[in-house]
Amino acid sequence: KNNNKENFKKSFRNKSILITGGTGSFGNAFISYLLKISSPKKIIIYSRDEFKQFQMKQNFPKNKLKSLRFFLGDVREKERLEIASKNVDIIIHAAALKQINTAEYNPWEFIKTNIMGAQNVIDCAIKNNIERVVALSTDKAADPISLYGATKFTSDKLFVAANNITGKNRTIFSVIRYGNVASSRGSVIPLFKSLIKEDIKYLPITDKRMTRFFISLDESTKFVVKC
Repeated sequence: KNNNKENFKKSFRNKSILITGGTGSFGNAFISYLLKISSPKKIIIYSRDEFKQFQMKQNFPKNKLKSLRFFLGDVREKERLEIASKNVDIIIHAAALKQINTAEYNPWEFIKTNIMGAQNVIDCAIKNNIERVVALSTDKAADPISLYGATKFTSDKLFVAANNITGKNRTIFSVIRYGNVASSRGSVIPLFKSLIKEDIKYLPITDKRMTRFFISLDESTKFVVKC
């Protein structure tokens, strides 16, 4: 464990890191953990919601804020992403649209963010000679039956195949898949908790035969750092 922790420190020490979708549940947890175990040069939080960025700033003590940069932008906007990723060593790509039912009703919006946005990250990483890109995926991309799962499956293929076109660049692309992050924003556990408070006798599940795989936010953070 001590050796692993020391390796993590070295991996991120004095590095510039860009996190797309950095104001989400994962971004907040990942940045907190990173600042705890290492001393990165700077962490760029790239997201499109200014209020979430404002809220995030309140969660970190002033001595930690000096290494954070808040950059408004969308992964759909290639030019903006290219500016944000200049002189960056590592990209953690966490930006995505994730609600399954919303995807079925708004398929093109999910395609633009989850697929075209992924390609923008790839293009910018190669152009700016990024050292490593880690894309966060989902178990729903394995044998997908929903549009959301299909967009993440396609995104995964794009990132893996990007290793074939880097040429002389140093960029390495990889993908991480894990299950449902327990108690993250939009997950089923907060819904169940609210229903229990209302004294509901039965909790709604999709199908009693279905298996769901859960991982804690802390476990997901450490898993990404390890990868």
